[in-house]
Amino acid sequence: MGRLSLFAREGTALIVWLNGTFGAGKTTAADELVRMLPDARTFDPEYVGFMLRHFITEPVGDFQDWPAWRALVAETAVQLHSHYGGTLIVPMTLLRRGYAREIFSSVTGRSVDVRHVLLHVDDDELVRRIEADEVEKGARGWRLDHVAAYREALPWLRDDAEVIDATSLAPADVARKVAALL
Repeated sequence: MGRLSLFAREGTALIVWLNGTFGAGKTTAADELVRMLPDARTFDPEYVGFMLRHFITEPVGDFQDWPAWRALVAETAVQLHSHYGGTLIVPMTLLRRGYAREIFSSVTGRSVDVRHVLLHVDDDELVRRIEADEVEKGARGWRLDHVAAYREALPWLRDDAEVIDATSLAPADVARKVAALL
């Protein structure tokens, strides 16, 4: 699949998928982008996972492992564009290449362009951010446990996404760099 082109075709909907490990600043950058781009809104696919937990009883380590999650994330993104338009900012960690390709292919097959942007943060800064986070302090161990999976995914992420080194950037600067890609 390779990198997706950086520019939306004229008249097509656009999704900006902010990827990166937990603690990279995806949600904060998404909030900044929504303030910066007049037609933007945020879609957090975690809510699809939270919903599915009420209906799917098969145990998984991560709700991304449910095929229904991947299908509903793609469908929800497409429907949001169909009914509301604008740029959709999606802050969501995807560390499995097959899952990313499945979601992105489903969306692009419906005339919605996807810009896959990786917010990379060096390990030391990442650990510092996770340990200092007071909002998600209950998830610190879980988030730290995923740093190794992120490192393993980095080769394909660097091939498939536009990479922004967010290690020493303020959230507004990260958002400006993402906006410049559009």
